[in-house]
Amino acid sequence: MHRFLISAAHKSSGKTTISIGLAAALRARGLVVQPFKKGPDYIDPLWLSRAAGRGCRNLDFFLSPHEEIRAQFAQGHDADVCLVEGNKGLYDGLSLDGANSNAALARLLGLPVILVIDARGMTRGIAPLILGYQAFEPDIKIAGVILNRLGGRRHEAKLRAVIEHYTDVAVLGAVQEDERLALVERHLGLMPANETQEADRLIQGIAERIAAQVDLARLLAITATDVVLPAPPPRPRSSERPIRLAIAQDAAFGFYYTDDLEALEAAGAQLIPFDTLKEPRLPDCEALFIGGGFPESFLDELAANESLRADLRAKIEAGLPTYAECGGLMYLARSIEWHGKTRPMVGAIDGTIHMHDKPVGRGYVILRPTADHPWRDGRPASADFPAIHAHEFHYSEIRGLPADTRFAYQVERGHGIDGKRDGIVCHHLLASYTHLRATAGCDWPARFLAFARACQTRHTSEIAPCSI
Repeated sequence: MHRFLISAAHKSSGKTTISIGLAAALRARGLVVQPFKKGPDYIDPLWLSRAAGRGCRNLDFFLSPHEEIRAQFAQGHDADVCLVEGNKGLYDGLSLDGANSNAALARLLGLPVILVIDARGMTRGIAPLILGYQAFEPDIKIAGVILNRLGGRRHEAKLRAVIEHYTDVAVLGAVQEDERLALVERHLGLMPANETQEADRLIQGIAERIAAQVDLARLLAITATDVVLPAPPPRPRSSERPIRLAIAQDAAFGFYYTDDLEALEAAGAQLIPFDTLKEPRLPDCEALFIGGGFPESFLDELAANESLRADLRAKIEAGLPTYAECGGLMYLARSIEWHGKTRPMVGAIDGTIHMHDKPVGRGYVILRPTADHPWRDGRPASADFPAIHAHEFHYSEIRGLPADTRFAYQVERGHGIDGKRDGIVCHHLLASYTHLRATAGCDWPARFLAFARACQTRHTSEIAPCSI
């Protein structure tokens, strides 16, 4: 097996492009590649999943204890290559002691580090940079570097000579500045792979250029290990009656974690994908999940599908158990306004969405469920729920909510709807800006499906109104 972590000296060094290229290039060699991404992220994993042909998994210190991270990493036990893409720089993280840094993840999982260095404008100065990274935490094994965004062969030769003279680190590759390696970006980062028709062509081009400029054989040689990952125990599966769960999966909505989808299926969900841009009606279902995405980028298409919008509103108001996150919340509101253009949306939530140029809510959140949270698992309204660790990243806010709007969460860290509350509750709908993760401390798939089953036995008259 081969296992390694791709990190960088700092953010925006090009490690995502190189990780995508390596995953696709190694896959093209006939190797089974299991990609991972550190931290909360949907977009990079979409690209990595597409490049590797295997669902990317997220590893997150804020959301999971160490033993759970090890178990999540063990999902790669049957792969030839486990490739972990870090976030930010190697030693960056929330805590002063680096307990949640990329280096800490490499230490926890016993991974050698491949350091991507944006070498624009650098020559001799690259040596103290590498030496400093080696010396800062000596137990972190920096197995090699990949030089990125080089200015030509002469620049490459100088850097190789400096690194060879002053350090003992292997130069595994030297990637020249090339606009063909750039992935399209937008306000939340890279354009998602589910959104572009050219994703496969882009990935193939990146893979070819990375394979030509990175020594893949040497990379595999220095990251080889005889340590076998133990297969994780099988996820317990529900013996309850399956629930037909419609899930929006298309160019507008694609932010779903691999683990969460697996957890939904284990809890008894029969996932039924549908396309909000094309399908005239919701498929036959007993519950609905609309995850995050970029509905603002598809305002005209979403608005034009009037029959689906009307069907969604009618079914939600009739009591269809529904969960929506971020982009899903935006879509269920009355309208979305962006760049001077306003388009009608579903209207199941009595509020309007307004986009901003800067993030409104960004980063990790801590939520405390309220008595109005609909997924109580039979617990009384007075029961205390443990705090939920999750994350958010949105450039929008919702305005005009009725004064009697009910909320599922008090926000202890983060922004949510208004800095104090998140999780709009109406009918059998829960819609929040927060993205939940199916971890040991938050088995939301099982709770949502238990709620959906319970709703099947309730009378429509018990459905709480939305004040619309």
